[in-house]
Amino acid sequence: MSAEAEEQDPKEKSKTRQSIGARKNPDTEMAILDAAAEIIAEKGIGGLRMEAVARKAKAGKATLYRWWPSRGALLLAVYQRNKPSMCYSNTGSLHEDFLHFAKDLTEIWQGETGLFFKAIIAESQSDPDVAEKLKDYHAERLEALATVVERAQLRGEISQKEDPATRAELLIGLMWQRLLNNRLDETIDEHIRMLANSET
Repeated sequence: MSAEAEEQDPKEKSKTRQSIGARKNPDTEMAILDAAAEIIAEKGIGGLRMEAVARKAKAGKATLYRWWPSRGALLLAVYQRNKPSMCYSNTGSLHEDFLHFAKDLTEIWQGETGLFFKAIIAESQSDPDVAEKLKDYHAERLEALATVVERAQLRGEISQKEDPATRAELLIGLMWQRLLNNRLDETIDEHIRMLANSET
């Protein structure tokens, strides 16, 4: 008998959504993320508890922890599901690529998605697990944006001696700062021009 089955009351076994091991079952995944989102809406990020999510989603705790090993991982999964996919433009100009990125992200963050991400950042200040997962998420976004800078280097727009991640991190830092200080509605074009400048 599996650990997942052992932890459940026999009466609940028939109600529990079936998983398929390490590979995520789409229905169970949706149920878990929906349950987490509902709990967050009701109680805030601080009220999210893994046991409550499993119970609400009618999923085994073993399944939940196998897919999302921690509360921080689940929080970021809910955020990423709600956030539209980002398209990293390849216009042939670093300035235009950065500008598209900034404007697309600004549009995404103008609504509930931005408020949710701000809450995750706030939670990371007191929860080491959330902080660690946010750090991982930042690293993934940084790597993706750094490829935009690498393309500019290959085109000869900027020096190939610089670390692409440095310029990418400046842009990400600018965007996070705008979000946290409620300045998303302010013009950003001049800042982007400076970040994309070959002499920056």
